[in-house]
Amino acid sequence: MKNIAIFASGSGSNAENIIVYFKNHPMVRVDSVWSNKRGAFVLTRAQNLGVESHYFTREEFLGPAMITELQNRNIGLIVLAGFLWLVPPHFVDAFTIINIHPALLPAYGGKGMYGSSVHEAIVHNQEKESGITIHLVNKEYDKGEHLLQAKCPVFPEDTADTLAARIHELEYKYFPKAIEDYLNRCGS
Repeated sequence: MKNIAIFASGSGSNAENIIVYFKNHPMVRVDSVWSNKRGAFVLTRAQNLGVESHYFTREEFLGPAMITELQNRNIGLIVLAGFLWLVPPHFVDAFTIINIHPALLPAYGGKGMYGSSVHEAIVHNQEKESGITIHLVNKEYDKGEHLLQAKCPVFPEDTADTLAARIHELEYKYFPKAIEDYLNRCGS
């Protein structure tokens, strides 16, 4: 059994989608959900789906105890589903980590480029397409190996919100399957 831990900072719709996707999977299990925001709705979503949820502070994230806890849980993969902190080097060294970004990297990536700020920049720059990038995490924001990119059009009448809705559809469609494909490919 391959155990996944999901890290998220917000409402958790991607986390919920991943949990549901793997609910009765014969080889993959979402072990737990972790959030750096005490009141994040992702924690409630996880509990409602029967998955343990945990809040952690920056100090806990930067220290060794969280890694030990995740290793004791036999976590084989960490999935970032709307997690906004840069992952510290000791986490990158200890685990394979997958992230999703709401743009076609390398464009619109890096520090400060997340969520609506990405969509606003894409609409403002009158791009013709956008999409998602699912990638491995390394020690720099949004620089890891790409596992999958999926595209959607950007229309002249789009707002950040209308573009975000199409991006979310791509995330829900592709993120869980990309995780599964990666685990099958690498045997983690």
